[in-house]
Amino acid sequence: MVIESPERLPELERIVDLGVREGFSTSRHLEHARRQAIERRYSDLLIVDADAHHTEVGTLADQIKYIEDPVLRHRFEASLRTGTSMLFSDPTQQSIAGRLLRYDHGRSETAEFGEPKDVTILRRELDAIGFDYQVVFTTAMLNLGMHPDPYIQTALSWAYSRWFVEEIIPHDPRIKTMVYLPFNDPAACLRMVDYFADKPGVVGFMVASAHHRPVHDNAYMRLYAALEERDIPIGFHAIYHQRERVVEVMNRFFSVHSLGFIMYNMIHIINLVINGIPERFPKLKILWIENGLAVWPFLMQRLDNEYMMRTSEAPLLKKLPSEYMRDMYYTSHPLETNNAEALEMTMRMINAETQLVFSSDYPHWDFNLPSMIYDLPFLSEQAKRNILGENARRLFKLESKGAAAKLG
Repeated sequence: MVIESPERLPELERIVDLGVREGFSTSRHLEHARRQAIERRYSDLLIVDADAHHTEVGTLADQIKYIEDPVLRHRFEASLRTGTSMLFSDPTQQSIAGRLLRYDHGRSETAEFGEPKDVTILRRELDAIGFDYQVVFTTAMLNLGMHPDPYIQTALSWAYSRWFVEEIIPHDPRIKTMVYLPFNDPAACLRMVDYFADKPGVVGFMVASAHHRPVHDNAYMRLYAALEERDIPIGFHAIYHQRERVVEVMNRFFSVHSLGFIMYNMIHIINLVINGIPERFPKLKILWIENGLAVWPFLMQRLDNEYMMRTSEAPLLKKLPSEYMRDMYYTSHPLETNNAEALEMTMRMINAETQLVFSSDYPHWDFNLPSMIYDLPFLSEQAKRNILGENARRLFKLESKGAAAKLG
């Protein structure tokens, strides 16, 4: 990790302050993405972003000015500009100390058409990148699964979801969401499904994966049954917990992001499969979000190998664990592209042509554009169409390309 010298800090602060004063524009920021969309004729394709993020604004405590180390103080001051309160428990600094100006767009970007600023920002993302639909989640609330008071998670998820569904989505029908479930409270999850399942713009429900409740617990069977009955997917969004003991020993964010970020989803998919949840709920649509793809072949091979030696421990299974995994859905981000042969094999193993959905993860530091899929030489044209939009259209029950254009 490169730490800027104290002498450069005033210059970096000036760059950030200049962007705020002049007004950040998502449209300008994504100009290269817009050019890609034109050059690749995305207008001829249905493109759905299955994982984008809305950034909630927060504040940090007044004690920041008492931090004596100028570099550390700068990092915490940057978190004040971006509203990232988790920095107190996360020394790895995911936001890169404010150097990515899009993290600060909330207070400097101006709204259009008399609409909420959040709608303007999302619409500019849709138009610039070439999306027909964008499935948008919360960001900071993904950490609430580890909050010491489960009531806080329940109360905030309910309030945020009502605000987003009732005050943001109605402004543009291309904006969709998977409603955040307070997974530590199974009864509250059922209430969320009952209330939000039929609301316009709600295409599924999402679990922030960092929690210690086993996903195969009997307390969740009514939730899975309710989702299966309504034919609406449940997604498990990868997230790390800095205070998890195995993660505490890591001193760099990319170390945590490489393993700690996907660790909970690895545990959850193992528990779901080995405990026969896909057998009990064969029509339940399960989506794994922001895991990347490289981990799935490892788990498939590992679980199949263990299962063949200890089948008595998974009596509900009627086929190999990997076969259940191939029936699930996966988002593409972050797409590991450094080894094309490995990526091609991975996509084949997870049935990417029918089970993979494109995701950008915008506005995060490592977001992907549709070109990441569009430019892959080993994919057929139909596979590209499916991954970029058609699989998501089927999963989320969205309108077709022509109908999406009319909505926008």
